[in-house]
Parts: sequence; C-alpha cells; structure tokens
Amino acid sequence: MKRSFDLIVIGAGSGGLAAAKKAASYGASVAIVEGDLVGGTCVIRGCVPKKLLVCGSSLLESFVSAPSYGFDFDNLKIKSETLLANVRKEVQRLNELHENFLSKANVELFKGWGEFKNSNCIAIRNRINGETLNELDGERILIAVGGKPQRPNIEGASLGWTSDDMFLLKSFPKKIAIVGAGYIACEFACILHGLGVEVNQLVRGDRILRGFDFELSSALTEAMISKGIDLRFGENVSSIKGTPGSLIIKTNTGKEFDSNGLLFATGRKPFLEGLKLEQAGIETLENKIKVDSESKTNISNIFAIGDVTDRINLTPVAIDEGRKFADRSYRKSAQKVNYDFVPYAVFSQPEIASVGITEDKAIQSLGKDKIEVYRSIFRPLSKSLPKTGPKCILKLIVDKNNNKVLGCHMIGDNASEIIQMASISLMLGAKKSDFDNTMALHPTIAEEFVTMR
Repeated sequence: MKRSFDLIVIGAGSGGLAAAKKAASYGASVAIVEGDLVGGTCVIRGCVPKKLLVCGSSLLESFVSAPSYGFDFDNLKIKSETLLANVRKEVQRLNELHENFLSKANVELFKGWGEFKNSNCIAIRNRINGETLNELDGERILIAVGGKPQRPNIEGASLGWTSDDMFLLKSFPKKIAIVGAGYIACEFACILHGLGVEVNQLVRGDRILRGFDFELSSALTEAMISKGIDLRFGENVSSIKGTPGSLIIKTNTGKEFDSNGLLFATGRKPFLEGLKLEQAGIETLENKIKVDSESKTNISNIFAIGDVTDRINLTPVAIDEGRKFADRSYRKSAQKVNYDFVPYAVFSQPEIASVGITEDKAIQSLGKDKIEVYRSIFRPLSKSLPKTGPKCILKLIVDKNNNKVLGCHMIGDNASEIIQMASISLMLGAKKSDFDNTMALHPTIAEEFVTMR
C-alpha cells in the first residue's frame, strides 16, 4: 500500500535526522528511510566511536608521564577486545536513542534501502533479497545518504579494511599498515599506536594532511615519528597477498613487508549506489549531486545535503544544512548556511584544530607582504615535569590592511575545544587588537592566543 508524506528523507544520518525532526516540528508529515542503524556515519562508524577510541588510546601518554608525578604503575596492559566491545555497546545505545527521538518527534521510520521510482515516489527494498517493503510518495524528497570509504583498485584490495571495518573488529592486530595521508589515516595511526599496535603508515606524497597549516602538519609528523609510528613517504601499496591476519604487502617502490592487517584510509565518496537517481532525472557531477545555495537539485521538489554534495563534508555542516532546509521549506525562512569560518579538527595525538585561512592560502590570495603571522611555541605545563611529548604551536593569521584575524590554528592538548571558541571571534570579525585587549586566563594553553605580540 502506497503512503504519502509532505517530506521523505532518505538517510538517517546527522543531516537527515536534523531535517526530519525540524520539519516535523513545523507540522509536516515526515518519513525517514534507513537501511542501516539510525545515526549515520558520525554516530555509528565515525566521529563518536572514533573519539571513544581516541580517549582510550590517549591514556597511554598519561601513564607514561605518571611516574614524574609520583605514580607507579606496574604491568600495564590493554585489552582491545574490551574497548571495542564497549564502543559497540555505546553505538547501539545511541542508535536506540535516535530511534526514540524520531518517534517523539512524530517522524515515521522505514527500515530498508530507498530508491527512486520517479521524482515523487520512493521504493523501499530489502537489499538482501530485493523484496519491495514499501512505496512512499513525497511532496518533497531530501537525499541525505552521506558517504562511504573508497577502496583502491589493486590486487588483493579485498584483504584490506576500511575505516568502517575497524569498529567491527573483535580485537586490534599486533601490526598494521595504514595507507593514506589524510585525517582518518593519521587519527587511526595515533589511536592504534597508543593501544600497543605496531603501525606503518604509507604516504604517497611527501607530507601528511595536505590543506592543513603546513607548520602544524609538520609538527604532527615529528610527533608521530617520535612516538614510534613508521611514516613512509613516497610509498603506496601496489598489491596485497596472503590471508586475513597474515598479509604480504608490496609497495610501488618494490619493497615487501608483512603485516597482520591493512587499513585503506584513501578517501570517501558519496553513497549513491542503489538510489537510481536517473529514474528521477537527478543530475550529478563527478559522482556528487549538483545543488544550488538552497540545497535544491535540478528537480524542483528534490533536495540534497551533506556528503553527497560538493560542499564542506562535516557533520555540523550537514546538520545545519538539514535544519536550514526545513526552515526554508516549512517556515518560509530565507536563511542559508554560512560556510565562512567553519572549524575543523584532526583528533590525532596531539590534536590539530583550525578555523579560517591557513598561512599558505593567505599568502596565495593576499600576498606575503599583506599578512602578519603571530605564533607561540612552547611546552605545555602538563609536560613540564616529564619533559617529554610534543610542544604546542598556536598561530594567528592577520590581515595587515584591517587588522582582522583571518585564521586561527593550533596543535596541542585540547586544540579542538579551544578552536571551537575561537571560531566565534572570527565569525564576529574580531581584530588582532580585540585578542590583545582580552584578559588572559592563567595558567592555560589558550591564553597564548591573547598574549601574542
């Protein structure tokens, strides 16, 4: 039996959930379609479980520093199977929580995989046997299916893991190779090293974290190497042989080495397979859905948000896109998403966080003589007794012409928490003089941002 709704949302991730609940709060009848657990990449196999692993992994550094504070720990041992089981338990709890939130918001959840029959109709199928479970008509349809990890087309690629697989492991291997130079590769390298895994990271180019501030990415490189992570620049995997748990990895340079596992952290792509966009006439460009500033596709009643579009692929951005879509559609608001000064972080060890323009990009767009760079480099108080660990770097990029702060960057303890608050200042157009006139909170790391001269 076909049912009709004011809005059908395909995908119960962060953006889809936000849009569905907001639209329902305005009185719209809303259906949301999801073939996996409710919560999306961020909650199920991304930000949240990853941050839990970061929390567990970072304890190693605390234990290493503990003797200088008078603590004596003997026979420290990590049981990764316990950590992974507890993380999965928390993910299941969050899935159930999000399902309850939908019910309380009067959003009807349909479990199964959605595909377009035409521009107003969605069929919901069982992906295993192809059975049609439901058909829904929607006045508006919102695509919010997110992305998925990419796996390279090389010999033996199926023997490797993607980031999705890491949260399903019963325990971590003794030795792992990680392929990639982005934030997922660097985060997992630090997580796994902190949990006692021997890590080799293969980086195709000559640096990690392209697009991030060069000084900060260089500092992270030094920190990772000093911890014992084997960073191999100019190397990429060319083939994998063996059996799960016992792999022989060959690189583009002809080298071979053994490993108990391999993680491909080589990028993500929109999860468009199976949607049958062509049956609704939806246009794509380079495997991404084309949308305008109001998230509308070339079909007037179909919209798309989040990682399926060619915009900023971050959870808070998708959430804001979803809410603004609902506001425009059902409250007649004219508000659009503000993509300026979006903060971002790498939950490596130490953390990197940034908001605004990097030094390199400021030089490219304005010229080196038109900017001023302020920096503070120091060992944090937490490391003053053990006298180990990486130093903090804090940077401000300032426009000489108007004294405005264009970028704020940091590597060190609590960088993400500090940059979140700094992003408010940049959004409000703060000048370097405003930072200077702000009283410092001592002794903290963050005070360095208001004491730079």
